[in-house]
Amino acid sequence: MKKLVLSLAMVATVTFAFGQKKVVKEAEKGFKSGNLQAALASIDAATTNPETSGDPATFLVKAQIETKIFGRDSSNTMETLKVGNQALATFNKTFEMAGNSKTSPVGKSVYADELPGIPDNLRPYSLITLKNVAFDKALNRYNEDDMEMSYEFFNLAGEIDKTDSTIHYNAGYLANDLGRFTDAKRHFGYLFELPTYNKTNAYYFMVQILSTEEKNPEAAFALVTKALAEYPNDKVLAEYEIQLLLQLNKMEEAMTQINSALAKDPNNPGLLLRSGYLKEQGGDIEGALVDYKKSVEVDPKFFEGNYYTGALMLEKSRGILAELNSLSDAEWEKRSKEMGTQADELYKMAVPYFTKALEIKADNTDIMIILFQIYSRLKNTAEMNAMNAKISAILGANWQEN
Repeated sequence: MKKLVLSLAMVATVTFAFGQKKVVKEAEKGFKSGNLQAALASIDAATTNPETSGDPATFLVKAQIETKIFGRDSSNTMETLKVGNQALATFNKTFEMAGNSKTSPVGKSVYADELPGIPDNLRPYSLITLKNVAFDKALNRYNEDDMEMSYEFFNLAGEIDKTDSTIHYNAGYLANDLGRFTDAKRHFGYLFELPTYNKTNAYYFMVQILSTEEKNPEAAFALVTKALAEYPNDKVLAEYEIQLLLQLNKMEEAMTQINSALAKDPNNPGLLLRSGYLKEQGGDIEGALVDYKKSVEVDPKFFEGNYYTGALMLEKSRGILAELNSLSDAEWEKRSKEMGTQADELYKMAVPYFTKALEIKADNTDIMIILFQIYSRLKNTAEMNAMNAKISAILGANWQEN
């Protein structure tokens, strides 16, 4: 009797275990036939049962079902993303249970590759499938101008593959555009780890984030120094270095770097502008004006060159008028005509530069106001009235009172 009871118990145990494995088979069948919600319910039951919950193959089936559900959801919303994230978590758990080995049977299935354009019934529905589906969803959302969800799907794909430069550049670009600078830095950081990848654009973005958004020019300068060691001939990085030296008030170093850069690229308008700025800060007004004017000769459509040239001419004119007003009455009477003419000449010389700057940025009311003031000073009534009408159309008729 005792032996019979024991045998019945063994039969019951075997039958129970077989029943649980049957549930996994049902889930696999539902996965293949497309009855995914029923398949998910079956596999969820198997993952919580002691008889099958310790088998990584059980969780592999669950991850495959979740990946298929993720792919078939064309709404591509945050709810879709949740399914994708869950699939990723299940794949990670599966791989861990398989000893983190890509050579084990389950590990091979987790990382099974798929050929481009492979029919759906032949897709392995592996972690690589999940990455590819997330990438496709990211492109779909980008083409629909849904940048937030496009980023989220790129980010999911990037969580799967830290070495895919296309994914991480796109994710970093979008994160930066969305003002998610911590996320942008993370993705660009992955790019910096890739030995053969051209990282220049990633460096450009990171420098701007550090210097502008995080207001940390020291960190930005350290990154530029590192970037220039890797790309010593990159002109943009060289200009960033000079700009950051200016921000850090390292004027002598900046001037040395500018002169070195100009020796290699004498017709670079940006470098000429910075050279002029440094000279202006150092009190060499005439030298600064030469550089500013040359930047415009090199590139007539260079907005900053036109603006800085005109502005420095006005500054010189104001200096003359300030000096005139400081003179004694007798000296003022003697020199007012001469000095007033000098000031007016500088005002006249500034007009073409500000006019060109306004052509380049036609809606810039600050430049319109400067031109209005110049025309007023020179008593050019027609031009002054025309500019007043232009400003009033944008800022309102009472713009001078605001």
